[in-house]
Amino acid sequence: MNKHSEKFNLAGPAGNMEGLLDMPADDLPPRGVALVAHPHPLYGGSMDNKVAQTLARAFVALGYVAVRFNFRGVGASEGTHDDGRGEVDDMDFMLAHMRKRYPGLPVALAGFSFGTFVQGQLQQRLAARGEPAERLVLVGTAAGKWPMPTVPPDTIVIHGELDDTITLTQLFNWARPQDIPVIVIPGADHFFHRKLGHIKNLVIQLWRHDSETEPKGI
Repeated sequence: MNKHSEKFNLAGPAGNMEGLLDMPADDLPPRGVALVAHPHPLYGGSMDNKVAQTLARAFVALGYVAVRFNFRGVGASEGTHDDGRGEVDDMDFMLAHMRKRYPGLPVALAGFSFGTFVQGQLQQRLAARGEPAERLVLVGTAAGKWPMPTVPPDTIVIHGELDDTITLTQLFNWARPQDIPVIVIPGADHFFHRKLGHIKNLVIQLWRHDSETEPKGI
C-alpha cells in the first residue's frame, strides 16, 4: 500500500470481493487498465503475493491502473474455491466493473501460476465476445497443472529455469505447438526469489519496445 493505492470491496457473483487498486504516481490520465491474477488460493495464494505485486508495479510504471483482488475464500473475499470456473467469472465481473470506471481504456491481463489459467480462460471468453484484452502477461504459466488454453502470439511468457512446480518441459510442450516465445530467467524458481526485478524490467521493456515499433499503418 502507498498513497497511490486504494483498497475497495465489490459485491461479486459469490459475495464480497476484496480488491486493491494501484494508480500511476503522476497526475496524467491512465493509459490503460491491467488486471492481475494471483496464484492458487488453496496453497497460500493471495493478491499480496510478491509476483502479483511485481506485475502490478510494472503496469503502474507503464501508466496503467493495476487492479488485484483476492479470489473466493481468500482474505475478505467471500465464497469457496471453484477450481477456476468461478474465478474466471469473478475476473470477468471485475473487468466489467473496471471498464465502467475507466471507459474506453485498453485492458491488459496478467497472472502468475494458477492466475495464468484464469487469465488465459478469460481471454478466450473475451475473444469469443469480440472484445479481447489488449495483451497478456503470463508468469509461471500453469501448463501441465491446469488445461491452459492457446493464447495470442504477442503474449509475454516468463518462466523460471529451476521451476519444479511447473517444469520447463511442461511449459514448452504447451508453448511449442503455438510457436509462443518463452523468456527463461536463469536460476529462478517458481516464486522467483531474488529475481522479481527481472519480471518487472522485462514487462516494462517489452511493452514499451513493442508499442514503439508497432506498425502505424499507411
